[in-house]
Amino acid sequence: MVWWRWAAVGWAALYGVFGVVCAVSGVPLFGLGPSSPGPVALDWAVVAVCVLAAVVVGAVRVLPRPVVLVGLWGVCVACGVAAFGLLMELVTLVFNQTVDRWSSAVSQALAAVGVVVLVVVARDYWRVSAGVCSRCGSVHGVSTRWVVPGPSAAPRWVRRVAWVGVAGFVPYAAMKTTWALGGTFAGLTHADLVAGASASWAALESFGVDPTALLAALGVFLLLGLVRPWGQVFPRWTVWLAGRRVPRWLPLAPALVGAATLAPYGVFGVGLVVLESVGVVPVERGQFRSVADALVVSWCGLGAFCCFGVALAVAAWSYLVRTRRRCVSV
Repeated sequence: MVWWRWAAVGWAALYGVFGVVCAVSGVPLFGLGPSSPGPVALDWAVVAVCVLAAVVVGAVRVLPRPVVLVGLWGVCVACGVAAFGLLMELVTLVFNQTVDRWSSAVSQALAAVGVVVLVVVARDYWRVSAGVCSRCGSVHGVSTRWVVPGPSAAPRWVRRVAWVGVAGFVPYAAMKTTWALGGTFAGLTHADLVAGASASWAALESFGVDPTALLAALGVFLLLGLVRPWGQVFPRWTVWLAGRRVPRWLPLAPALVGAATLAPYGVFGVGLVVLESVGVVPVERGQFRSVADALVVSWCGLGAFCCFGVALAVAAWSYLVRTRRRCVSV
């Protein structure tokens, strides 16, 4: 735990200094897009969170146990909120070779690192202070060894949730593929969508491949791998890696980032579309020719993100639990 405590303090210092520099220089860290930056005053919230994290982590031996746990998990939640949108920034960087605002992208990446570090510190502190095994979190004798469980499938209900997530992407992929192949959907054509797109994005579209549909296919592969045994072992065609265990972080890193972004985005988005569909909230047509067209595309997109995001969160948690090392008596 000592090593992780120093890592947490170092992270808090780095992120805090970054927040101070941006606040003093008038660079906003938050906003809704390149044309809608948030107030610079919010940068000081980042500094405040980092100071709180450093104080709590540095005083774990002095502060009462409830104060430390509430402080650590509270900072984790705050960092999770600050990291929201990291997935979108990564996708933008891959296909456009740039991001909307580099200050926001760096802030989101640092916040995501903070979540990982502080979760480990909070977990280890809880185990040590509760008097349980620091490795597995359970109570047992001293004659034990640490073992890695073999590949296993997720429980049946988790697999069913995963298939719901896969099914949610079908209308979205069909819509995007229709556009990529030159068809018309919801009154929009392929030409309407590629106008102003980056070179790499337009290149894929020219071959009838929509980048977001491609990402959806990769997401489906990740989701199914999280719930099936083959997702824990490298396949035969990987030659020298064949049969070896897949490192836990390899599928969990994109799964947790995706779930933390798509689940809340999809859930709240679907709630908004429901209100728009019943007439409680006015519909923003945007580039669409009618309100009906805008609603159809919103249901296809946000419905997919909602189903997939929730399914990915459930599958990632199941994978995390099933692949966790355990202490067994010897």
